[in-house]
Parts: sequence; C-alpha cells; structure tokens
Amino acid sequence: MKIYDVVILTDNRYTNPQHIDDYIQNVLDEDGIVKTALEKLGLRVLRLSWDDPNFDWSTTKSVLFRSTWDYFDRFTEFSQWLNRVSQQTKLLNSEAIIRWNLDKHYLIDLAKKGVTICDTIFIEQGETKSLQELAIANDLTDFVIKPCVSGAARETYHIQIEHVDAHEANFQKLIQQEAMMLQPFQHSVPVKGEVSYMVMNGKFTHSILKKAKPGDFRVQDDFGGTVHDYQPSKAEIEFAEFTASCCPEPPIYARVDAFTDNNGNLALAELELVEPELWFRFNTASADELARGIQQRITS
Repeated sequence: MKIYDVVILTDNRYTNPQHIDDYIQNVLDEDGIVKTALEKLGLRVLRLSWDDPNFDWSTTKSVLFRSTWDYFDRFTEFSQWLNRVSQQTKLLNSEAIIRWNLDKHYLIDLAKKGVTICDTIFIEQGETKSLQELAIANDLTDFVIKPCVSGAARETYHIQIEHVDAHEANFQKLIQQEAMMLQPFQHSVPVKGEVSYMVMNGKFTHSILKKAKPGDFRVQDDFGGTVHDYQPSKAEIEFAEFTASCCPEPPIYARVDAFTDNNGNLALAELELVEPELWFRFNTASADELARGIQQRITS
C-alpha cells in the first residue's frame, strides 16, 4: 500500500477537466506550484478531489486544502467528510481552525483580540424583523448583506435603503435558512480595491490588489474583478501577521483580506483559512515557505 505525505485537495471540477479556460488553468497552475514545492523537499504528493469515494484517507500523513471551492454549496456533505477524515489523517489547516473560520462570526473573536474589522451587524437565523427594520435600527442607508457561511460572493448584495423592498422577499427566505451579516457599504472598495496579504507559517510572503470591474463592488474574478501586483507598507505587513496570530491556533497558511474603511482605517474584510486562492504564481517562493512548514508539521 502506497503511503503519501501530502494530498492536495481540490474539487471534482478541477481533477481532470475536459475544457480548460483561463480560470481553470490558474487553478491547475496554482496547485501545480504547490505540488512542485512539496516534491522538491522529497515529499510524496497526490492531488485529489476531497469527495473522492475510492481513496483511503488513512494512507496519507496530511491533506492540504487548496481548491475545494464547492464546499459551501455542499456544506452538509463537506462537514460530514471533515468529521470522518479528521480521524484518519492530519488536516492542514486543522479541522478545529477550519470550522472556526467557516462561519464569519469569527470576526467577533478577532475584534476582541484587537483586530480592526469591518463594521458588522450579525443577524441570526430565524430573525423576524424585516430587512428595512434592521437597516433603520442600525442607521444603515447604503449597505451590503451576505451570509455568514459563504464564498465567491454567494447571496451578496449591495443595497440602498430606497430599494430595500426589492430585496425583502429574498432576505426573508435566506434568514430562515442561515445567519446573515449587514455591513456599511465601504466606499473605498470600488475605487481603491481590496488587498490580500498572504501569510505562511506566521510570516508575510506577498500581497496582491483585487479591483472590481467598473460599476461593481465585488472584487472576485467570478464577477470580472482583476488582480494586480501590490507592495504593502510595513504597517500593513504587521496588520496581516498580527491578524493571523490572533487565530485560535497558528494557521499554516492564511489570507488576510483588508481595505481602507469609511473611517480611513485599515480594516479586515475576511480572514481566509480554508481554501483561499493564494496567488503562488505571483510569488513562487511563498509555496516553498508553505512546503517547509508542511514538512515540519508532518515530521514533528
């Protein structure tokens, strides 16, 4: 029986794609950079879909979450898989930190430790107030609403109070199924963009600037957003490393997404610890740093 050191996790859309566009090519390139970095250290590496029904997960020393981008659409199945596989091998990042990071309520924990976060009102599942009532009660006239468990801007909407009625029915449907967040619209994001700071083994490695297409506020490439080189200040690097250090345990990788908020402060938008794109193609040395950390963890 062959034993692996690391299985790089993707989802089944990206294992053997028949059609390869630029988006899928980036996925393959990113995973390939990590695989090469691990193999350079002499580690035995395999790349698989997380839901592969035929693989014996006890035959790998660790699994590394990379492009498992269907998990939020199959959350119950993914959660059950986490329960099972965490008993058979080491998860990177760990099951505990993944579960903490899956729900945006983690922002509350980080704020308590001194991280400046985006102003956020959490609306718990089953709330009976209307969206208009909640907006007025929190003095919100221009705001964003999104789920607490989400990704790729799923069910994320920019709403102005005069148009709130058009979103009421959808909000009432969503709030019966899951907790939601209300955040003041951040006016710098469509103008300046949002910066992602990559942190490997607690150390900042590189950053990129994400910009929305004209007329949009969503910086994800799914919605026409673009990615650019970015050179951060010392204060930004310190912010990123401090944010990662405030996790319940040290993550082996983290992506700190931040922007300049409406008060002019650098504020955390999201801390991504599950399956973030880490743009290794912009800095391949960061994959080497990640690989060294993985080697240390599986041999310790």
